[in-house]
Amino acid sequence: MSIDQSAIQKAQAQLDAHVREIITWHFSPESGCPYWLDWAKKNFDPRKEVNSFADLIAKFPHFQDEMLRDLQPEVWVPAKYKGRPFNIFETGGTTGMPKQRIGWDDYKTDYEEFSGKISDEHFPRGAAWLMVGPTGPRRLRLAIEHLANFRGSSCYFVDLDPRFVKKVISAKQFDVAKDYMAHVVDQGVTLLKHRKIAGLFTTPKLLEALAEKIDLYEAGIRGVFCGGTTMAPQYVRFIVEEVLEGRIGFYPTYGNTLMGLAASVPLKPEDKFSITYYAPQPRAVLRVVDPNNTTNVTAYDQWGRVELTTMTKEFFMPRFLERDEAIRRAPRDPYAWDGVAEVRPFGAMEKNIVEGVY
Repeated sequence: MSIDQSAIQKAQAQLDAHVREIITWHFSPESGCPYWLDWAKKNFDPRKEVNSFADLIAKFPHFQDEMLRDLQPEVWVPAKYKGRPFNIFETGGTTGMPKQRIGWDDYKTDYEEFSGKISDEHFPRGAAWLMVGPTGPRRLRLAIEHLANFRGSSCYFVDLDPRFVKKVISAKQFDVAKDYMAHVVDQGVTLLKHRKIAGLFTTPKLLEALAEKIDLYEAGIRGVFCGGTTMAPQYVRFIVEEVLEGRIGFYPTYGNTLMGLAASVPLKPEDKFSITYYAPQPRAVLRVVDPNNTTNVTAYDQWGRVELTTMTKEFFMPRFLERDEAIRRAPRDPYAWDGVAEVRPFGAMEKNIVEGVY
C-alpha cells in the first residue's frame, strides 16, 4: 500500500523538528555531553547551522565508531544526566576493545514502541518468553526482558557468546563452533520441554537448529521475534514455510546497540519473501547511500551501503556507516519514510564474511 504524499511531508517535518530539538540539546552547555561540546568548539556550532535533516547530512562528517572504543564512557553523558548511573552496552565485536554505548531509558522506549507491532495472538500477554541469544553486556538482553515485562510476561534466557563463535570460525575450528551451537540449542530445547513458553527471540540459524530438535508449535511457541542481519528471500521462505510451517507468527527485525530496532513490514505475496525494515524515525534514521559518494542515496530498489543516524537525548550519532548493505525501498504503510531491504554484510558478494550464529 503506497503512502500519501502529505503523510511523507508530515513525517519529514517531524524529523526536521526533532533534528533541531536534538541538536539544541546536545550542543547546549546546560544539557550537552563533553564530547559534542568539545567537537563544536573545534568545528562549528550546529545550533546555528543545522535546521533540518538535510542540513545534518550536508554539514556533519561520518561518525567514527573508534570514538566508542577509545574514549571513556563519561564523555557521552549529557549534563542533564550527570550523576545518574548508566547502563554500558557493548556491540558484538570479535577481538580487542568493543564499541560501547551508554544509556538509561532508550532501550525501554524502543521496545515499548515495538510492542505495538507484534500481535497478542502470536505473543499472548502474560505468557512466558524465551531468549536464545547474546546476553552479557549487550543491550538486547535487557531490551528483550523489558519487552516481555511490558507485555505482562516473564522471560527465560539461554546465553550465547558470539565473539567466541566468530573467533573459532575464523580459526577454522568448525567442530568447536558446531559443538558450542549444539550446547546452546540443547539448553533452549530443555526449557521448551519443561516450561510453558509462547514467545521466542533468537537468531535465524539458532531458530533453524531449535526446530530440528523440537516441534516448536507443539512445544507452545506461537510467535518468533528474530534478530540478525542476513535473511535472503529464499531463506525467509524456508523459515516461514518449512521451519515455522506457516503456523507461527514471524517477526524479523534489524537492529543493533547503536540504532535500536527497525521493524519489518508484514510480508505480502508480492514481496516474494523479501523483507523490508523501517527505522524508528525520528529517533533513528536509516539511509541507503552510494558507497562511492555517501552524501547521495541510491535509487529505489537499488543496493547501497546502510548509513545510520541516531538522535535521542541520551545519544547522538550522525551518519554512521554500518558494515551492512541493503536495497533502498519506498515508504510503505504505516511508515512514511524509506526502508531498507534484504540487509546483508557490506561487500557480501565480493568477500567471505564470518557471521557465526547470526
